[in-house]
Amino acid sequence: MTAIARITLLTLVLGLSACAVQRPTEPSAPLPPIPPSTPTTKPVPSTAPGKPVTPNKPAKPLPRTSASFAPPPGGNSHWDAKLGVYVLDNQTNTFYRQRTYYRWNNGWSRAVSPNGPWEDTTIEGVPAGLGQKFH
Repeated sequence: MTAIARITLLTLVLGLSACAVQRPTEPSAPLPPIPPSTPTTKPVPSTAPGKPVTPNKPAKPLPRTSASFAPPPGGNSHWDAKLGVYVLDNQTNTFYRQRTYYRWNNGWSRAVSPNGPWEDTTIEGVPAGLGQKFH
């Protein structure tokens, strides 16, 4: 046998001997016992008699935007789901939806800008929710 074959065989034997199974060592201290799996009951604190407990629900914040309609450009507004329009916060009875502003001032008018020019329109020319709020 050549020297290269002997070195290869020796390396193979030493490498495989590292894979030999060894017995685990015994732990030095015994393990603590496992607690029983039965459910434990804890006493529930009692409430004062005569006072029903009602959980406080946090107030649901109003949505600031609509999922279907884009808000007015550059204006402070909030979405009113009942009316189906954005309500401009800084202008009384002025609304926005789909690139059109609507204003109620003893009758309906509409414009492409919140500052006008305003043109008169009928109730058929405004979103349905606005027509129901202002007759």
